[in-house]
Amino acid sequence: MAQPEQRPQPKFRRIVTKHDADCKPVIWVDSDATNHKFPDPKISSTLMWSTDATPTQILGDEDEGARILGSAPPSGGSRFTMMEFLPGNEADGLHRTDTVDYVICVAGQIDMFVDDTQFVTLRAGDVLIQRGTYHAWRNRSDQPCRLAVVLIDALPKREGSISGLVSAR
Repeated sequence: MAQPEQRPQPKFRRIVTKHDADCKPVIWVDSDATNHKFPDPKISSTLMWSTDATPTQILGDEDEGARILGSAPPSGGSRFTMMEFLPGNEADGLHRTDTVDYVICVAGQIDMFVDDTQFVTLRAGDVLIQRGTYHAWRNRSDQPCRLAVVLIDALPKREGSISGLVSAR
């Protein structure tokens, strides 16, 4: 697994609101996100927020973006990450989570493989809804690609799917 010092850390501003003691809205966090994982020298995943259930609790003081999670969200919950794929990343092995994933390409382009030959190219502005399918990512362009990724826990639970604190890479 790549270490953060081996490549520049991605920069994502994270703004989180909450209610103060008088139930008035306030800006609670406004800073660069720091919860980065580097599963590969050319891939980073930055956790922005997570939840434990749906519906979730909106009154609380836990920074749910500071948690240590695997690739899948908590059981019954969600996981929101910003991912960055540098040009020429190695296509990770096909993997899946038992989730519905909303994937928004915010910059660059990337190929999402569903098997060894079938893929779709996502470009900035494209949205992918992935429903528990095997997949792998490969940036074959000459520019970094950034994806906003929301994973929502789903059923059924299948043998061979990534869950818990296990990461895809």
